[in-house]
Amino acid sequence: MTRPAHRTGRNRTLATAVGLFASCSLVLTACGQGETPDDTPAADSDAAESGGDVNLRFTWWGADARAQITEEVIDQFEQKNPGITVTTEWGIWDGYWDKLSTSAAAGDMPDVVQMDESQIDAYGSSGQLLDLESQPDALDVSTIAPEVLNTGEVDGTIVGAPVGIGIYSLGVNEDLLAQAGVEMPDDKTWTWDEFIDAAAEVTAQLGDQGVTGLDWWGFDSPEIGAFARQNGEEVFPKEGQDQVSKETLTAFFEQALEMVETGATPQPSVQNENIIKSLEQQPFGTNKSAFHFQFHTQIQAFVDASGTELKLHRLPAVESGKPNMVNKASMYWSISADSEHPAEAAQLVDFLINDVDAAKVLGVERGVPANPEIQEAIQPQLSPTGVMATEFAATMQEEVIDPPQVTPDFASDFDAEFGRIGSGVLFGQTSPEEGAQAVLDILENYER
Repeated sequence: MTRPAHRTGRNRTLATAVGLFASCSLVLTACGQGETPDDTPAADSDAAESGGDVNLRFTWWGADARAQITEEVIDQFEQKNPGITVTTEWGIWDGYWDKLSTSAAAGDMPDVVQMDESQIDAYGSSGQLLDLESQPDALDVSTIAPEVLNTGEVDGTIVGAPVGIGIYSLGVNEDLLAQAGVEMPDDKTWTWDEFIDAAAEVTAQLGDQGVTGLDWWGFDSPEIGAFARQNGEEVFPKEGQDQVSKETLTAFFEQALEMVETGATPQPSVQNENIIKSLEQQPFGTNKSAFHFQFHTQIQAFVDASGTELKLHRLPAVESGKPNMVNKASMYWSISADSEHPAEAAQLVDFLINDVDAAKVLGVERGVPANPEIQEAIQPQLSPTGVMATEFAATMQEEVIDPPQVTPDFASDFDAEFGRIGSGVLFGQTSPEEGAQAVLDILENYER
């Protein structure tokens, strides 16, 4: 969706979402995709040529809740920075990357870009992202701890300012568990077998009300990342780490089929419908599933959508007590290397990561802020869900293990490829063993 560069007053209506929802893997929050007015780039160019106000284009993906708080923060930025206006463009996960790729190829990438771990190497290694340390007068990245800031480094250059840390975890609707008479297992010790039993029992008790235990499993690349890690392997290993094996991949797909057979998840056709819905329409956002795997930063958006105080728990484990969870940069702020206004774009990024007033609005929706001072400043303003999410992340810091490398630039399409293979297995088009081999073939092709 696009907000016009010139508008009157703070109250405005976001453009109506357009476009079809395509099958996608929701790594982070998604929302409706919109279009950009044809005259947006021209307006920016005219302003620059006339010496008048600077207009920045700013793009992100996310749900309606994210859009609302982001628009509010942009209003703050414009009030504090007279002479700079910001045109916002936002959409769903799949449509977002298609649109960004097209604009980048045309040399028309927005000035400030919300960037993901799965894409940052692809854009950074091709020289499309600005060195953020090249604008020290406008952007201070020293407020972020080096071990976190370095997650935005590509080829020795910081091209992404981490927004925060996201931890792949399990969202739980405890109200539905209570209605189903299912006791939540101890997430410090539970295994996948215990999880499947609990999810299947929810479906057995509440299925006639349209409720299932888990909304989907077997399509999402973070799922196999977590499962492989619990088996001592990684999909994209760093030096010294083992690559995911055919045995582990086969076990993952067999488990996905088991979830369907036991009723822990719906039939594949229903799962496929669930995964392509916007967050607000997904079963977890409408109180129709008790469990949902997600990066923990999504929980506030689901609470807002469902009206229920949802909770966060550790992942079920292959071996009891070893969920092997990791920190991941929830997302990054990046700047186009071709921006005509790099200093002003850097001002916007600095505002997003270092301004207390902005942080009080943004909260933890995009992740627990990477700036420790901001974390402290926003604590009193957080909702109960925000406090819960922050405390969950803090608790997990005592347990997280070393993460894998960021998704290599040559593998930015792995998410879609894995979803296609997982769909084939769930629909019975291929066996788990064949699906496992197909994944390995893709990984081997990446290495050539």
